Amino acid sequence: MKYWLLKSDPEEFGWDDLKSLPGKETTWDGVRNYQARNFLKEMKTGDRAFFYHSSTKPQIIIGIITIIREAYPDPTQFEKDHAQYDPKATPDNPIWFMVDIRYEEDINPPITREELKNTGKLSEMLLFRNSRLSVVPVNPDQWQTITNLCKKNSRNI
Repeated sequence: MKYWLLKSDPEEFGWDDLKSLPGKETTWDGVRNYQARNFLKEMKTGDRAFFYHSSTKPQIIIGIITIIREAYPDPTQFEKDHAQYDPKATPDNPIWFMVDIRYEEDINPPITREELKNTGKLSEMLLFRNSRLSVVPVNPDQWQTITNLCKKNSRNI
């Protein structure tokens, strides 16, 4: 199993949006960065990820999700009228991919970016070295440190 952190702007799609969907499942689509796309392609069914609200004050990890379907072509890349259209992509040679995710549990209260950054073992997370990526790996030690931080602060996890 691998671990991840998926960033979302809650004004576009947030944690409460995911929780309100039937089955609490959806696609993680619209990724248009090659490095983030490559991380999506590494994901396997059963991998777990933190759901991170970016573009908020403060930025927070608000919940945990599970990958329920491995990477497959994002159909919006082929739709000429769609904002995510890519004229270089073809059905025979897709460029952009997405995965399906499912809500697992809330982190309450959420963990702020500052809490993460101020936790020594987490200061080297890719989240802090390349903050533009919407999909970043989290190594097992980082995952354990964050989940321990949740337990220490009486968060539900």
